[in-house]
Amino acid sequence: MTDSIPRIAALNDRIRLGLDSNARTVITATCLATLSGDGRAVSEALAQAQVLGAIRRYAFKPEDGAERARGEFSIGDTIVRFKIDYYDLSLEWGSEDPADLAATIRVMTIMLPADD
Repeated sequence: MTDSIPRIAALNDRIRLGLDSNARTVITATCLATLSGDGRAVSEALAQAQVLGAIRRYAFKPEDGAERARGEFSIGDTIVRFKIDYYDLSLEWGSEDPADLAATIRVMTIMLPADD
């Protein structure tokens, strides 16, 4: 698996950049509510755009891991985490080969530390 880490990292970058049309991105309700403040639809849309922009610009640190599958940053006073998990095509089980795009669906979850 060590030799597939660069490929996995590149595939994870694709979901972070919004380039993987098969991937899913999920933001927890508590994260969205915290970032949007008053909870109005316009505020939620702006919060989503802000957090996705922060993830796209995220500068990985060594402690984040070589696969670039997780990270943590702040938006204002709020700490936000993201993680990327690898599932089979039915989204039922973990993927047997996260380096194989044809056999893996990536799911990026955006959350608060309390959601993890």
